[in-house]
Amino acid sequence: MPDHTVTSFDVELKDIGRKVVEMGGQAERLVADSVTALIKRDIAIAQKVVSLDAGIDQVQREIEEKSVLVIAKRQPVASDLREIVAAIRIANDLERIGDLAKNVGKRVIAIEGEYHPQKLVRGVEHMSDLVLEQLKEVLDAYAARNERKALDVWGRDDAIDTMYTSLFRELLTYMMEDPRNISVCTHLLFCAKNIERMGDHATNIAEIVYYMVTGQTLPESRPKADASSDTTVAFPGKTVQG
Repeated sequence: MPDHTVTSFDVELKDIGRKVVEMGGQAERLVADSVTALIKRDIAIAQKVVSLDAGIDQVQREIEEKSVLVIAKRQPVASDLREIVAAIRIANDLERIGDLAKNVGKRVIAIEGEYHPQKLVRGVEHMSDLVLEQLKEVLDAYAARNERKALDVWGRDDAIDTMYTSLFRELLTYMMEDPRNISVCTHLLFCAKNIERMGDHATNIAEIVYYMVTGQTLPESRPKADASSDTTVAFPGKTVQG
């Protein structure tokens, strides 16, 4: 970030950037805690995730308000304007990630006391690990203004989609094999979809960081491998499509 003649402008820009990083850390913790609640069947943690989402919403509003105020007061151009617009857009994606983590927490509460074999959540856990890694890396890319790291995150979006499609097939198989699994697997499918959407938002942030640093946009089409809508699972005497 270049130094400006008006020192207070630098302070304002840095304050907005600090808020975005702070919000990113909160989003990471909510995602991690929501999955921990799912794996450990911990209702207390799930309820905490649901309640803490409001804090992320508040930070998002603060970033937006500060950004609009700076634009009105300073009338920034070029890289400065990209910096502020990027903060607004990234905050929106982080707010959605918080909402998705809250959704997972609500699902954990909903399946309390149900038949819940531990093997059913392993795939969700593995996918969440990948999403958390992507989220951490893209937030690091934002903090360091590193377009190469952002581009790397953008290029790995298909890995999460592939894992989601595989998990979709696996959970559908469990549902067909044992009716006791139907309810919990349905909830887990929603959890998995929420986590897959978190990965999409991490990729969105990567695109924003790349534009913020370079002033160039990435291609509209990015690597996608979510084929769950076309998933077909065959069983003796029947075929099930996702």
